[in-house]
Amino acid sequence: MADSRIPLDELAAEEQELQFSSFTHDDAWDLGWALVASARRENLPVAVDITRNRQQLFHATRPGTAPDNDWWIRRKTRVVDKFGHSSLYVREASLARGTTFEEEFGLDPNRYAAHGGAFPVIVRSVGPVGVVVVSGLPQVDDHRMVVAAIRAHLAR
Repeated sequence: MADSRIPLDELAAEEQELQFSSFTHDDAWDLGWALVASARRENLPVAVDITRNRQQLFHATRPGTAPDNDWWIRRKTRVVDKFGHSSLYVREASLARGTTFEEEFGLDPNRYAAHGGAFPVIVRSVGPVGVVVVSGLPQVDDHRMVVAAIRAHLAR
């Protein structure tokens, strides 16, 4: 996996595509375990976190992670909660406007990180209700891992 950029229109299309009809505790559990199982198969050092309405429904860490990963999770989650878009979308949108997230919004970098890996749980006809986050890989890989897991979950 390599850290690269994903076009803004592709990130927006993912958010349009990857919407749930509802999102329950069981959905969080199933999605979280799918992410952990994928990380185990690939021996990836990631932390996984899923919230709904700011309540943590799932959290797991793999060998090779550290407390820093939880700090990244909180910071990326705050970006999704504030802007309603994936953390990578928010980052890329600022870059598309010729600035950076940090310069554009001036938010405390100890509380907000527009780095890939946090994706909104969007319930169709409701909007964003939660966040699925992976931390531990390069940011685009974190993002792609979450997107692949949500896509597989919705395909069932």
